Amino acid sequence: METFLIKALQLILSLSILVLVHEFGHFIFARMFKVRVEKFYLFFDAWFALFRFKPKNSETEYGIGWLPLGGYCKISGMIDESMDKEQMAQPAKPYEFRSKPAGQRLMIMTAGVLFNFLLALFIYSMVLYTWGETYLPLKNITHGMFYSETMKEVGFQDGDVLLYADAQPLERLDEFAIRQVIEAQNVTVLRDGTETVIPMPDDMMQRMMRNKDGFVDANNFPIPMVVRELPDGDSPARDAGLQPNDSIVSINGVITPTYYDASKLLAENKDKEIEVGFYRNGQEMSLPVHTNAEGKLGIYAKTPLDFYQTQTIKYGFFESFPAGIRLGVNTLKGYVNDMKYVFTKEGASSLGGFGTIGGMFPATWDWRVFWQRTAFLSIILAFMNILPIPALDGGHVMFLLYEVIARRKPSDKFLEYAQITGMFLLFALLIYANGNDIFRLIFK
Repeated sequence: METFLIKALQLILSLSILVLVHEFGHFIFARMFKVRVEKFYLFFDAWFALFRFKPKNSETEYGIGWLPLGGYCKISGMIDESMDKEQMAQPAKPYEFRSKPAGQRLMIMTAGVLFNFLLALFIYSMVLYTWGETYLPLKNITHGMFYSETMKEVGFQDGDVLLYADAQPLERLDEFAIRQVIEAQNVTVLRDGTETVIPMPDDMMQRMMRNKDGFVDANNFPIPMVVRELPDGDSPARDAGLQPNDSIVSINGVITPTYYDASKLLAENKDKEIEVGFYRNGQEMSLPVHTNAEGKLGIYAKTPLDFYQTQTIKYGFFESFPAGIRLGVNTLKGYVNDMKYVFTKEGASSLGGFGTIGGMFPATWDWRVFWQRTAFLSIILAFMNILPIPALDGGHVMFLLYEVIARRKPSDKFLEYAQITGMFLLFALLIYANGNDIFRLIFK
């Protein structure tokens, strides 16, 4: 329960920051062009609001809604999610959105996306300035990695060391290198001291999504299962007496030299009492542990970064900004590139809602990870909002560009129907994505 609350709090705080910054972009540009903003809300206030406040002599009501699905900035004279038909039926006022030149309206509509992207670049820069950039060079993983069954099907073998993807050197273990490997035509690995070329199929990503066994993670490294820390919530290992830095070497007498070996045996002993052998301060010991329903011990294990020699790049304040911009732009490129998989059967089934997003955050509060995830979500929010779908900012931008090119506005009735259609599509997607989360939770 505590783990759920920590993840939920991180998700709510992250989304609140992103929504406020997004809507503030619309707000500040609207006021810049003297367009009246009637409401500025975090979350939606359908039927009632948790909090509302209207300063004296202000045209804007500020508040917090009860429905945490976003937020909104109600701009006068604009067809939006408020569907204020009565206002739109009145003659246009000078302070209304519809009375302003197309160029100004375009800037107001793109400001939210712009602010989200700039926020991501700023967060990435400050993360690099505060903590630096720590990464694991692939050359330091001298014993290679354990690969998933999907990767083995195309020719990878346990112990292969990644060298090149289409002749481009692979330098560090991160999402960018993994994407290079998945999308390459040929991958070169070092196998038993000899360079070996592995041809890659065109549908490598679809295979991975279909089989749901990933590419390489903590389970796939030839490292032992060592306790990094024990959570405060449900933890069979803590209850049994295991401690941080205990190195697990056997399950029920069967030797488990790697994390993969230990996790495989644990999965075969769900909700059972087992004998866990481990080393503590050089002394071999054992304890009975009753695994949970998922075959887990309830530990946070050490990762490859704890075993292999990593490198850290430190950035000065001014140096962090170009580095943060590069990281943000590369992240956006990678996300946009991955969007093509959404339109495949495997990609559609992998879509997730708030449960999936919440799962991005760790079970313990880590400010570095929190800000990294928030920056990534800010990029996603910016990209998704600029898509040319009615009800999104990109839909409004699409109609404004049509107006500029055709030199005439779409009718209010057309925009109204487009807004309704867009909202219907978005709610359908929301239901589908969160339905996937529920399905995976029930049938995992």
